[in-house]
Amino acid sequence: MTMIKILQIADLHGQFGKLDSFLSLEPDLVVISGDITENGPVDVVPDLLDRIEVPVFVVPGNCDPRDILDVLEDSSAVCLHGSTMTLGKVTLTGIGGSNKTPFGTPFELTEEQIEGILNGLTSHLEKNVHNILVTHAPPEGTLDRVGEAHVGSPALRKFMKHFDLVCSAHIHDDRGEMEVDGVRIVNPGPASEGHCAMIQLGDEPRDITIKILSV
Repeated sequence: MTMIKILQIADLHGQFGKLDSFLSLEPDLVVISGDITENGPVDVVPDLLDRIEVPVFVVPGNCDPRDILDVLEDSSAVCLHGSTMTLGKVTLTGIGGSNKTPFGTPFELTEEQIEGILNGLTSHLEKNVHNILVTHAPPEGTLDRVGEAHVGSPALRKFMKHFDLVCSAHIHDDRGEMEVDGVRIVNPGPASEGHCAMIQLGDEPRDITIKILSV
């Protein structure tokens, strides 16, 4: 039996001091669900990614300037925004940025844009043992609470059924994991405060173990 250990971090907001502690968890690969920077600068990102010696898969967050996409394309990581990649029994699909916020952050998308991206990605998605969506914004109604309000994306919620696991972030106060309609959702909480998730994937569909950790 071969377990795959994924470290999920997000919401670093330019605070990279905990990276070595995260990597001491010895993941097989790392997923970064956005907000690497706090409105830039993006030129610090390649050095951060070079410190990670296992494969890294990244989507930008709403606080990352859009020119981070060019930086990620030229980096040692794989930018998953608007794309899909299969690694054996795992297929990773990504969408970065977020649905609209009240704050006018650099990388926001309309629900129509999110739907267009996901429609394109899922229309030719082949079912694998583990189909994972790496997103910054959460689907509506899933670990997306700010006070009493749910601020996740309705379009993401609509397309969630194509995946077994959604690795989201964005909402710092709603870290945790849950299951909705047979889909597991995880928000590791802000890595800037030492929070992360370790996800273990087994050989069978839905053999997914999630631990929410702090280092």
